[in-house]
Amino acid sequence: MEIGIDSFAMLLNDPATGRLQSAIDRMESVLAEVELADQVGLDVFGMGEHHRENALDSAPAVILAAAAARTKSIRLTSAVAVLSAADPVRLFQEFATLDLISRGRAEIVVGRGSSVEAYPLFGFDLRDYDALFAEKLDLLLKIRERPRIEWQGRFRPSLSGEGVFPRPHQPTLPIWLGVGGTPESFIRAGTLGLPLMVAIIGGSFERFLPLVELYRRAWLAADHPSEEQRVGVHALGFVGETDKAAREAFFPGWFQMFTDAGRERGWPPPTQAQFDFMCGPNGAFLVGSPQTVAVKIEHINRTLGGVSRLTFQMSTAALETEAMRRSIELLGTHVAPIVRAHRLGRSR
Repeated sequence: MEIGIDSFAMLLNDPATGRLQSAIDRMESVLAEVELADQVGLDVFGMGEHHRENALDSAPAVILAAAAARTKSIRLTSAVAVLSAADPVRLFQEFATLDLISRGRAEIVVGRGSSVEAYPLFGFDLRDYDALFAEKLDLLLKIRERPRIEWQGRFRPSLSGEGVFPRPHQPTLPIWLGVGGTPESFIRAGTLGLPLMVAIIGGSFERFLPLVELYRRAWLAADHPSEEQRVGVHALGFVGETDKAAREAFFPGWFQMFTDAGRERGWPPPTQAQFDFMCGPNGAFLVGSPQTVAVKIEHINRTLGGVSRLTFQMSTAALETEAMRRSIELLGTHVAPIVRAHRLGRSR
């Protein structure tokens, strides 16, 4: 199983002063985090995409290119690129360029986006939410196959053999499909033969098994080789020396982020009780000591029938700079070795 971290490069208010973090300092800390993740042997670093005042990740490929110059081995990916509101040609060019800069370490995770501010920003109608994604994914996959194609769609000017360059260093640029809880999205990934990245930010891991099984059945029905299936999980997580230390470092930022999200989306405000449950054995948060987190990872792997990649979203603890560094260190030097020793990640 590959282990990594995802960052949303969010700006948080200091709970003591109420002041917002400095954007320049936060960007430097993001790059320091991926550099450290590379040093401690983590497998992948993902950069999210948001278009809002408290986020710095509106241009993830630019941040990942800066990270590529400071790292040697870690794979670099979007988490996720909002393909519905992007130009597939430009997105491919950006990540092909990143692949050259990183000497073949680039990947793309594409999705429709749970945050929808990109749609009006770039002139798209939310009523076309699914149609936009289906059409643009089709174009992106065709561009990946060859540089010159004939193509026509509803939402983008047609292509009549114009070249899409540069081409990546890797023979085939990896493209994952990022999904939430929509069954059709799991089926789409399986039918197209794409690796699956499941965002699980609440509830339990068990409720996603029927959806993952839809993916696996669609994969086999489309006659893709069973051994090439890949299921990834993106989850909220944080590692501390003890369970208590991890929870205390992670809670303030989590509370702020989900309070803001709830205000925007009409959710009730989060509670300490919800957080404690999610950190417990039946919840979906990977927050705790290295042993606690490793046990939870083993549970995820068993529950979902084999997981190939697991990425931690720990940006909500960004104010705790030293705790963040220690979390990354513990993830790479303690959790990942336990997971690899058990040889997790073999899909059924």
